[in-house]
Amino acid sequence: MCSAGLTSGNCEGHNIGFTSSSFSSNPSVSAYDLHGIIYILNVSLLIYSEMWYGVFLWAAVSSLVFHLPAALLSLATLRQHKMARFMPIAILLMGIMGPICGGVLTSAAIAGVYKAAGKRMISLEALVFGVGQSFCVLIISFLRILATL
Repeated sequence: MCSAGLTSGNCEGHNIGFTSSSFSSNPSVSAYDLHGIIYILNVSLLIYSEMWYGVFLWAAVSSLVFHLPAALLSLATLRQHKMARFMPIAILLMGIMGPICGGVLTSAAIAGVYKAAGKRMISLEALVFGVGQSFCVLIISFLRILATL
């Protein structure tokens, strides 16, 4: 049993699976309450592939969160245009291909720095780095458009 009172998984961050049965041994801890969420965000990622995968997944998910509303907005406004009705497909492809091409490399670089320094990465740091990558792409995209005006 680890310090959080959970018996499922390993407190070091390896092979942790959070299901509703994971929290059944301790009725005061649930995957859906604040303590369970804080515990999941504080799980240590020790090996390089865990760090890389965590940062990459957050970058991919946050990129889709940014691009999906833009695609839906363009679908609603350009649906009757002859050629521009296909713009949502391009926007969604950019939201998927960006993290696959660039996010893989930047996530690998971030995980490599952590591994070379011998530091542990907690899941919250992976969230911050992944969402930060997508946010930087969003800001740079807007600044490039403003520079051309």
